[in-house]
Amino acid sequence: MNAFAEKLVIGNLTPEQFVQVLETLHMLGEAGAGIELSSLATDVLVNVVNRCSRDHLKAIADHPELRAVFLDEIFRRMSEHFLSERARHVSFVVSWRFSEGSGEDGYDRFQTVIEDGVCVSSPELTRTPDTTITLSVDDFIRIATGNAAVAAMFVTGRVKVKGEYAPAVRFSSYFDIPKPTVD
Repeated sequence: MNAFAEKLVIGNLTPEQFVQVLETLHMLGEAGAGIELSSLATDVLVNVVNRCSRDHLKAIADHPELRAVFLDEIFRRMSEHFLSERARHVSFVVSWRFSEGSGEDGYDRFQTVIEDGVCVSSPELTRTPDTTITLSVDDFIRIATGNAAVAAMFVTGRVKVKGEYAPAVRFSSYFDIPKPTVD
């Protein structure tokens, strides 16, 4: 699967064709064929996103099932790439709101808790947030894979922060995400 994803020439696919490829891979994974999007190594996922146009990522965000799969996958990987030594003395709760969602008020929501050197993310909103970050799913995918500058997104208003800014600004520093490779 990783070799297939690395060789996939995304630029030659329309966003609709790209979504069809992802739908097929997801369907095969659901059928137990041993091919799942979750089996992609993070560096491969980062490079796939790096090759995507905004339209490709918007097509993922607009697809209800793939949108959920990508959000779940990114939040699952957060704990894998969390640098606990950088967050030993940190405690905060970030609530995420993703526009154009199917949840309450048109948002999909997740919550990330960083506490005592541990990072846990979930769609369960059980804690009072210190910070609430609102953005689109396609922008989140780009940011979470290191394919967009968070600071630029804040400045342009693509990322909105309510509450404490410090956790939002420092958030990415608590993770070791592979950098996209240039072809």
